[in-house]
Amino acid sequence: MKINIRLIYLYLFSFVGLVIFVIGCTRLVDLGLKVYVFKNADMYGAYPISKSPMGPDDKRTPEQIQKEIDDQEQFQIEESKRNRQRETSSALAMIFVGGPLYLYHWRAIQSENKVPHKKK
Repeated sequence: MKINIRLIYLYLFSFVGLVIFVIGCTRLVDLGLKVYVFKNADMYGAYPISKSPMGPDDKRTPEQIQKEIDDQEQFQIEESKRNRQRETSSALAMIFVGGPLYLYHWRAIQSENKVPHKKK
């Protein structure tokens, strides 16, 4: 097998495509595990709003405090959904870019290796 710049380029980009594809698949599996198996893995704790008055000027009613706590919990749920969507989008983009990049260059390598080389 003759080594040349073109072959090095093909192997390098084939490797890069494969790495991107594997990282995308890994991130997708990770997200699936977080959603279906480890359901609390992507929930982040936030310091809860205090139910006691914040100071002498705090005139919040218990209903207002509870509403703030509920709003905070709802925000966290929505933020987790948005994070999952961002992770899914990123992982799929890696798969859609890395897969064809790998396949194109790997097929080029295979076709180049099948061509008989001229003997000098």
